[in-house]
Amino acid sequence: MGKKAKSSRKGKKAWRANISTQDIEDFFEKSTKDALSGGSLADVPSDSLFYVDKSRDLSVKRKIEKHREKVLHSDSLLQRNPFVQTIPSSKQKKSKKKNKEIQTAKAAAQDCEKDSGVSESGMVDIWDDKGESNGRIKKKPKPSIIPAVEVEAPGCSFNPSFESHQDSLACAVADEMQKVYRNELGPAPVPLTVTGEVLNEEDMLFLEADTGSDEENQSESVIEDGDMDPDKRALKAKRVTRVELNRRARRKEQLRAEAEAKKVEKLSSEIDSLPDIIEEIEKEDAEKQKRHLRRAVAKQERLKSCPPRLGKHKFEPAPVQVLLSEEITGSLRKLKACCTLARDRFKSLEKRGLIVPSKKSSRK
Repeated sequence: MGKKAKSSRKGKKAWRANISTQDIEDFFEKSTKDALSGGSLADVPSDSLFYVDKSRDLSVKRKIEKHREKVLHSDSLLQRNPFVQTIPSSKQKKSKKKNKEIQTAKAAAQDCEKDSGVSESGMVDIWDDKGESNGRIKKKPKPSIIPAVEVEAPGCSFNPSFESHQDSLACAVADEMQKVYRNELGPAPVPLTVTGEVLNEEDMLFLEADTGSDEENQSESVIEDGDMDPDKRALKAKRVTRVELNRRARRKEQLRAEAEAKKVEKLSSEIDSLPDIIEEIEKEDAEKQKRHLRRAVAKQERLKSCPPRLGKHKFEPAPVQVLLSEEITGSLRKLKACCTLARDRFKSLEKRGLIVPSKKSSRK
């Protein structure tokens, strides 16, 4: 059999076969659901669907707070005894609003007490710090006496006068000679090992003989004491009579009286020389004050020249940058190169005590 001839899609029969009926089926399903639920909501007026609630929720709020403030029976039994504390986990949590109100009231009361400066009990808060932050207090470093930028002497200029140049040269030479003298005249370092001499056999024999003779003398003296007759020992111990005891007691009393008399005489002499003692004390106080002032001035001068000790290495000041007589040309173009600015600033930081002085490292 041959295949059936295809019909044309341009006809009305083809149009009716391809039309979708899904929207009609959805409409019928929706209408069926609305009829079963009591009617479509689109047809119901808005007044029956919505209304304005003008009542307040105070009663509900009061009920919630009352429910929160309830105490369990076990907690109430424990609260009756003042010596029994309730367990923290069993305490009821209060509302956040009440906690906030209590905190604000406490803060206001504290502010009032701080403003007045005196509490209700009449006590003054000596630790009251007004205007200070509650955070960590940053320690401010003490200002250094040494200025950040030091101006060198006029003799260190590229074209100085003769007198100022000679003064600067003398200071530089004095510093170098002081280093040389310190190295030469300073105490010699303690050696790590001490070299000794080996003793001969004869010297060892002499040492042994010396030690043996002392021990023999001691043993002989002990033997002699042991051989002494006990009757002779008893004869050596003199018997003390009553007369001797009385004489000793009188001598003791006489010495005590003489000591008391000397003490009274010394006291009277000190009372007589009281103005001299007061004058001597004043002189000592004046001398102590002068010594203290000299120490303070010396400390200030020492701080101007070198910083306080911060690490294990001492601060070594940079040498004076002064030109020699043959290096002075009077022109900036022919000026000899000197230390860099970074090194100068680094030495300034070390001198002011802002960084720890480090050991001079030599390039290998």
